Amino acid sequence: MNDFSIGQFVRRPEFGAVLSFVAVIAFYVAFGGVSLGTLFGAASWVNFAANLGIVALPVGLLMIAGELDISIGAMIPAGSMSIAILSGYYELPIVIGMLGALAFGVLVGLVNGFLAVRTSVPSLIITLGTLVAVQGLVLAGSVILTGVASVPLEAPAWAKMIFGQLILGKFQVIILWWFALTVVFGFVLHATRYGNWIFAMGGDEVSARNAGIPTKRLKIALFVLSSTAASFVGMCGAVLFNSAQVSGGMNYIFNTIVSIVVGGVLLTGGFGSVAGIFLGALTFAVVSQGIYFTDIDRNWSNLIIGVMLMAAVLMNNTFRQMALSLMPKKKM
Repeated sequence: MNDFSIGQFVRRPEFGAVLSFVAVIAFYVAFGGVSLGTLFGAASWVNFAANLGIVALPVGLLMIAGELDISIGAMIPAGSMSIAILSGYYELPIVIGMLGALAFGVLVGLVNGFLAVRTSVPSLIITLGTLVAVQGLVLAGSVILTGVASVPLEAPAWAKMIFGQLILGKFQVIILWWFALTVVFGFVLHATRYGNWIFAMGGDEVSARNAGIPTKRLKIALFVLSSTAASFVGMCGAVLFNSAQVSGGMNYIFNTIVSIVVGGVLLTGGFGSVAGIFLGALTFAVVSQGIYFTDIDRNWSNLIIGVMLMAAVLMNNTFRQMALSLMPKKKM
């Protein structure tokens, strides 16, 4: 029974992510002189992982379904500017600003989804178009409506407590949102029929459609979740920092995709897990932020981060292929 359990875990998508996470920490401890107490007690990488992880969850589900959304790079500043303009500049109730930010995310997600199911254009190209369009819309809209590209926001105490509070003076409350959403997404993907549908779409969309799975509606819903999650992260950032800017968010495209791949999700779809996506975000955060806790010369930081991420991806892929090759074959 134990051998079976270990074998099952080795074949799980998150197994490689666990190894990558441990290997990254071991590297920093062995070669960077990092104290585990200092690293795990720091807030910077956990806050980074939470913001990244909330975006990575729905994008990861999209990738499992065989699609990709890079418009998230524009939706994060769009979410922050929406709430700042509505509730900061025009002084509307903060609830209106929040609903406006989330509604904008839903709208962009619907556009992405409808174009993806109504045309034969790859989702990468579709979301590249909406990425550029939303960037231009946010910049032009901000200048036209407010005359500036940066808008202050003063959120009430209750909104600060739920969306922008610092726990213990350093941990962002969005960490709790990340944990909660991870549980919800994990339940949906691994314990409901919708999760089975997502895996089926990523494996073979035509076969999934022929089997009666509502692939079009599910795909649209996933795009809506992706853009809305990015808008939510932007909204929380505006509440936390009391301001919003039209720039920023582009790094999330690369960071999100890499963390998802590190977490064991295949770019071709049909394989992955929420636990892996969660660990992938953690690993990416430790790689990118952990360098600042080491004795390593900062001039080497980009090289080290790039090499470590590549090693994590290759390690994940190698162990996944090894595990799949060791799977017991069915008897005829």
